[in-house]
Amino acid sequence: MSSKLIIALDFSTKQQALDFVKQLSPANCKLKVGFELYVAAGPDLVRQLVDLGYDVFLDLKFHDIPNTVASACRSAASLGVWMMNVHASGGDIMMQAAKQALVDAASSSKLIAVTVLTSMDAQQLKRINVSSSPQEQVKQLAQLTQKSGLDGVVCSAREAQYLREQLGEDFLMVTPGIRPEGADAGDQKRLMTPAEACRAGVSYIVVGRPITQAKNPLAVIEQINKDMTPNPNP
Repeated sequence: MSSKLIIALDFSTKQQALDFVKQLSPANCKLKVGFELYVAAGPDLVRQLVDLGYDVFLDLKFHDIPNTVASACRSAASLGVWMMNVHASGGDIMMQAAKQALVDAASSSKLIAVTVLTSMDAQQLKRINVSSSPQEQVKQLAQLTQKSGLDGVVCSAREAQYLREQLGEDFLMVTPGIRPEGADAGDQKRLMTPAEACRAGVSYIVVGRPITQAKNPLAVIEQINKDMTPNPNP
């Protein structure tokens, strides 16, 4: 069974990322390359990770005019990434253009959209003039994403169960803000453990610092994969 774990490579240099990845296996995890690492290392690192056999989630959250986002998605697909994302708040026309760019390129890359960042809570949403609760805002943006033809959303695991009921079994839900039991919450507001996220119906979880800064990353990876494996004898 393919792992549901995506490790966020939150490193500031290419060498740090590659040194960490040497101890991993594509059978046990997927990898996420975000802003910090991509700016530092560029597309060559992404190609290297793909060549090593990893499913790579390019987490750059494209948000611009439709033509620009479509072009960016086309370029990302040429790197061989497994998945990429845009901001759902960019609107349906932007998301549709991004999806069409992948179709035109005959790309198998998954395209998902960010709903509400997991660092945002109701108070912060109010400060940017969003009166909806985080759950309601996530619901509206997730519905718009599905209607726009995308494969899924990035959302908090706390919204996953509700969204699963609303949007069906095939819609992907990728959830950051996951912390193993006892791990520090960091800057995340809406958290769940891997086991709780799995029960909520998430498709993939994203975990960074609890793995990348662990004394024994492989042990943490093994435990998370175990926690997310359904028990045949509950």
